[in-house]
Amino acid sequence: MSRIGKKPVELPSGVSAEVKGQTIQVKGPKGTRAFTAGDDVDIVLDGNTITVKPRGGSKRARQQWGMTRSMVANLAQGVTDGFKKELELVGVGYRAAMQGKDLKLSLGYSHEVVFKVPEGINVSTPKQTEIVVEGTDQQLVGETAAKIREWRKPEPYKGKGIRYKDEYIFRKEGKKK
Repeated sequence: MSRIGKKPVELPSGVSAEVKGQTIQVKGPKGTRAFTAGDDVDIVLDGNTITVKPRGGSKRARQQWGMTRSMVANLAQGVTDGFKKELELVGVGYRAAMQGKDLKLSLGYSHEVVFKVPEGINVSTPKQTEIVVEGTDQQLVGETAAKIREWRKPEPYKGKGIRYKDEYIFRKEGKKK
């Protein structure tokens, strides 16, 4: 039995859902999102509650059960509140700025890095050393933040690099004489 899959998804007020076959479409104040589930689960809409049930007792059906329920819950959260990742730039001369729809990063390379922001994602720089990635798709927000972070991962000796806000970097001691 899936502990996650058993829980029904309650739709907040102002959010509507529509199920057509294996596709669920959720509309809310921040937009519309859709998800197509596999054939191993059934999606049932009852008023403002969505439940996911497995078809049969196969291992794959049990695996898809919890995952599908999580995806449906993320759809509901994405169209109401959205998702957000905050990044910090730590290092001398490290800074970020928005230039049109592109993110311009100065990370100690001989050139500036220009990061193209994907569709459906809003990137802002409240300070020169902070980057905020927001959107309705949790996977795309996390993937975009990870791609930005890839340019300069935090290093363990001085802690320089791009890190998630409130991320702990395990620091190492340097060489001793």
